[in-house]
Amino acid sequence: MLSLARKPLGVFDSGVGGLTVLSALRRALPNESYLYLGDTARVPYGSKPQEMVRDFAAQISDALLQRGVKGIVIACNTASAASLPALADALPVPVWGVVEPGVEAALLRGRGGRIGVLGTVGTIRARVYQDRLERAGAATWAKACPLFVPIVEEGISDSTIARLVADYYLADRPGLDTVILGCTHYPALRATLQQALGPDVGMVDSAESTAAVVARDLRVMGLAAPPGQAGSVRHLVTGDVDSYRHTARILHGPDGPIERIDLAPRITAAG
Repeated sequence: MLSLARKPLGVFDSGVGGLTVLSALRRALPNESYLYLGDTARVPYGSKPQEMVRDFAAQISDALLQRGVKGIVIACNTASAASLPALADALPVPVWGVVEPGVEAALLRGRGGRIGVLGTVGTIRARVYQDRLERAGAATWAKACPLFVPIVEEGISDSTIARLVADYYLADRPGLDTVILGCTHYPALRATLQQALGPDVGMVDSAESTAAVVARDLRVMGLAAPPGQAGSVRHLVTGDVDSYRHTARILHGPDGPIERIDLAPRITAAG
């Protein structure tokens, strides 16, 4: 029987953006095996009701648990905000999201100054980051940047177009100490955004922050893969495999076999 520590870690997102989180996890935990699920048939999540997103997250978690994962990383800002902490309380394995690690890292770096948040329209409208930061005493400025995702997925993150769009979105910003990249696609724009913000503004990549928290917690819980284990990656998608493979390559996503699956609706007590 496979020991718990040797089992794979589940990671899921509404699409391909969570591959930036998967890459950060692989850098922090190279001996782990990963099962990444991209719900590409139902992307995007940001425009959907929170109740629907919670149901999606529960379906995906069930699919990952059926495949024997030892823990689940919700590599999606919308799903993290909609389903945590309730999902973590309901599941028999540890669950992590991307929001809280990003907030904690920003508060450490911001040191009481003004923290900016860049995200999708849904994430900014829901105040996923702002409310948490402000409860901790930080002043915030937030900007929805809907064009960033297609820029990243078209592979033009380091282009004149990307720089012009970044300058446009950041034109009305106040003085900022730290900026949170509040979408899993945005780490691909890090160099472009740093150029627009200037060298004195710190930047928090929620993918890197999440990977650090997961690595710490796995070690504390005794669930980290043994040092000699060779890590691997498998991908599951609910949409078109070729489309996923193409965009994953643009994002420099980890290689591994890709399988298309259907997610069964969750059966509840009410039927």
